Amino acid sequence: MESNSAAYGASLAGAGFDPVKFIKQPQTIIRFLSWVFAIVVFASITAEGYVNSSVEAQVKCVFNRNDGACHYGVGIGVIAFLASFGFLLADALLPSMSNAQERKYVVMADLGFSAAWTFLWFVCFCLMADQWSKTQDTSGIPKDAVHAVIAFSFFSIGSWGALTFLALVRFRQGVTDVTQHYADPPADPASPYPSTYAPPTYPSFQNTGQDIFQQPPVAPNPDPSGQSSYQPPVY
Repeated sequence: MESNSAAYGASLAGAGFDPVKFIKQPQTIIRFLSWVFAIVVFASITAEGYVNSSVEAQVKCVFNRNDGACHYGVGIGVIAFLASFGFLLADALLPSMSNAQERKYVVMADLGFSAAWTFLWFVCFCLMADQWSKTQDTSGIPKDAVHAVIAFSFFSIGSWGALTFLALVRFRQGVTDVTQHYADPPADPASPYPSTYAPPTYPSFQNTGQDIFQQPPVAPNPDPSGQSSYQPPVY
């Protein structure tokens, strides 16, 4: 097996953790960007996404006064923030997993979550853009925060879509790199047995000039008295 073999996109167990390689790999860079995008979205909504009008004291969401839109953006952003950090740790621990089945579960979780959040960020972008376009009274609303929420929701679609693609590549790769370099040795056409089976050897019973075992000849047991001990029956 070659030293550069890998399973599910990570080096085999025992290769050790290489921080430089980990930082430079595409998954790490894109996850970090997704982490930053999520912070911008939920932090902007939390800090400046709620304002109150001059006629009422209760604060309302700046996106068409729809509190559901703000709650959705905060929820998606917080979960994406935590998931990005969790999958960063999973990527760091992946080379130390000696069981290929455990790696498969991690990659499948990454694939499913990334695909789901790509769709949810798309919904978030469409919802925020639609609600902002329907907002009539924009006075007193921090427009920079609104534009940041919409823009980074759109950026998150691309980053999580890229993570979905990378996870799909790793899942399809599987253990191909481990098995593709192995092949059975060619069979010897002159040998009556396969190369993986060696028949046991037995001692030869042919006459090779020195007998291994010789059965003594069968000789009748002589009567010590010189006469047969058999007596005919008397009638």
